[in-house]
Amino acid sequence: MDIQTVRGLGTILVFVAFIGVVLWAYSSKRKGSFDEAANLPFADDKPANTKSDEEASRSKSE
Repeated sequence: MDIQTVRGLGTILVFVAFIGVVLWAYSSKRKGSFDEAANLPFADDKPANTKSDEEASRSKSE
């Protein structure tokens, strides 16, 4: 077995792994979890122009 055969087998192995990852990523079973993960950066954001509940209660008590 020479180096060209090893390189060819390596290329085939990487190609099969790539196809596996693509099929996994575009699987319909994963869509819900990927949609949820896509919205994580926006989960805790509050509008910039409104006061938080704690600030509102402090200003009412003063």
